[in-house]
Amino acid sequence: MLLMGGDQIDEAVAHAAGVLRAAADRDWDAKAGGLDWSCLKTAEHIAGCHIAYAAQLTGRAKDAYVPLDATLDEGTGPEGAIQAIEAAGAILSAVVRTTPRGVRAYHPYPSGAADATGFAAMGVTEVLLHTHDIARELGVDEEPPADLCAAVLAHLFPHVPPSLTGTTPWETLLWATGRGTLPGRAPVTQWRWHNPHSFPAGPVALREVTPAAAADLAAGGTGGLTWLGGAPFDGTRTAADMLTKAYAAGVLRPGWGMYALVRTADELAVGGMGFHGPPDDNGCVEVGYDLVEAARGHGYATQALRALSDWALTHPEVTSLLAVTTPENVPSQQVATRAGYRRLPDRDTNHAYGLQRA
Repeated sequence: MLLMGGDQIDEAVAHAAGVLRAAADRDWDAKAGGLDWSCLKTAEHIAGCHIAYAAQLTGRAKDAYVPLDATLDEGTGPEGAIQAIEAAGAILSAVVRTTPRGVRAYHPYPSGAADATGFAAMGVTEVLLHTHDIARELGVDEEPPADLCAAVLAHLFPHVPPSLTGTTPWETLLWATGRGTLPGRAPVTQWRWHNPHSFPAGPVALREVTPAAAADLAAGGTGGLTWLGGAPFDGTRTAADMLTKAYAAGVLRPGWGMYALVRTADELAVGGMGFHGPPDDNGCVEVGYDLVEAARGHGYATQALRALSDWALTHPEVTSLLAVTTPENVPSQQVATRAGYRRLPDRDTNHAYGLQRA
């Protein structure tokens, strides 16, 4: 799976330009497939989305969209519209490449903000889907590269099983966005993408790890992060492997996976924390955590566990949280108790700590 960035925007725009130029001599005043917009207006929308996303990042928008719009000049034809898509895509690509890590800008869903990789993924999605809408009306064949479609699914649609039987990533993406049908699957009539969560915890932030980043971590990579000491602790790689397998099995629920603990002063990743899965039938959700050795003793894990637990308890279905440690892991036990967890009866040979909803 690919991590999202400028290269993926460039690839998506190049694909779109090739498809659309093959139909530049057709009727672009006709409505794009499945939309109320004309093909020309849909092309304008693609370019406008890219400019808007670039403005969000460069303007560091906090709680609303930057009041900026991009429209085609009056009288612009198909070739001009394609050039606008290419130009706007290049702007977004450059902005994504140069936006410092950790910068987040306003986007309403799901948590009010997205980082540069999120805006890259949304930009790729806009161009792939709306190029399809135009091509569908104008009668030209198009199918984006499979790796690019898989990357979009992994970043923005982690709740969608990535390997639906007998389908390509493109077919899955079309179905997930209400543009296609799949055997044995109900049509999608309403959908939203999922930008990874991020929330503060004192000197660190918890950043939700995408399936693509988790796969990279599980394979020995960095997950797109810079780690204090050069690499994560072994437990983080184990958790990343669990997330990767849950995504492949189609049972991953956004928000209830793994988070990287990132020190906001220098954007260095110092550990991993997260859930072993969504809440069970009794409303209990199990947490796990670790830190790289150089980050221990500064209270990072305690503050992060408090923040993660508070987030979990905002969900009505959660009634309690559980942390399980080996008897000899005294530092982890101290993290749990400092975060408000209380000792529970042992689980087999391990110590258990719980936090109940008040």
